[in-house]
Amino acid sequence: MFLFLIMEEELNYANVTFKTNGVSTQIDSEKSSLKEIIYEEVKTEEKRQDTHPIITENEKRAQFHTLLFLGIICFILLLAIIILSVYFTYEQRRQSGVLAEQNLKLEAVSAALQRRTAERNRLNWTLDVILDYDNFPAAERCPQKQCKPCPKDWVMFQSNCYLFTKDEYSNNWKTWEQSRMFCLRENATLAVIDSQEEQEFINNKTETYNDNKHGYWIGLKKVTEDMWTWADGRNLSVTFWSTEEAANRLSCGLINPHLYHSSNWAKSSCNMKNRCICETRVLIRPD
Repeated sequence: MFLFLIMEEELNYANVTFKTNGVSTQIDSEKSSLKEIIYEEVKTEEKRQDTHPIITENEKRAQFHTLLFLGIICFILLLAIIILSVYFTYEQRRQSGVLAEQNLKLEAVSAALQRRTAERNRLNWTLDVILDYDNFPAAERCPQKQCKPCPKDWVMFQSNCYLFTKDEYSNNWKTWEQSRMFCLRENATLAVIDSQEEQEFINNKTETYNDNKHGYWIGLKKVTEDMWTWADGRNLSVTFWSTEEAANRLSCGLINPHLYHSSNWAKSSCNMKNRCICETRVLIRPD
């Protein structure tokens, strides 16, 4: 048997020829089957090689340029975002600073306006007090052109001045009506008490004298069987009666310092003579 092998590079398959002395048909059949197997294996290998296409140098350069361009675009976008972020942060801080400065200016203007308003109100108050006088005692109320809130010997509480008479002798004491007229000559009224604080203030300034029936006239007077009013015409808002004892038709109210508690209003005959408490507005209203 002779073996003849022919190999061709382009086709990648081989021919095998067997020569014997009598067995030709079987060998030809086997030879044909072998050719088919070898051919199929060679074609499969070619297909596997074809699945990996060859990338040329130009294509590689094009891909590199594309990636480089995309990288540059991303860098530019990132840089733009950073710049915008810095700008907006700076602008926000600048606007905040401007707003804070404007707020400070507004607060200063508001404070100045409040001071001017308060000053105007004080001046209007002083003008109203002066106009209450028929003849304003400028020398007494404003010595050396420096005005004082209250006249001499008067005591200031909140927006009012109070005069507590201190006559030691009974011939200088006055009836309720005489006391009212005395206060009017001082451009004042008998004291009107309309708060717990004012009642406590007056109690701290009064003192006992003579017997336990005497005290200080205030502006209370009975006008009807069951109705009391203040000398300036106002109705009672609060009361500090010591008892609920009955009173005659001509009863008036007084502070009795012999009663050592806050409720020390007493009802007495208007003709009884006592000390008194006068009240007027301050010339210069406190802030």
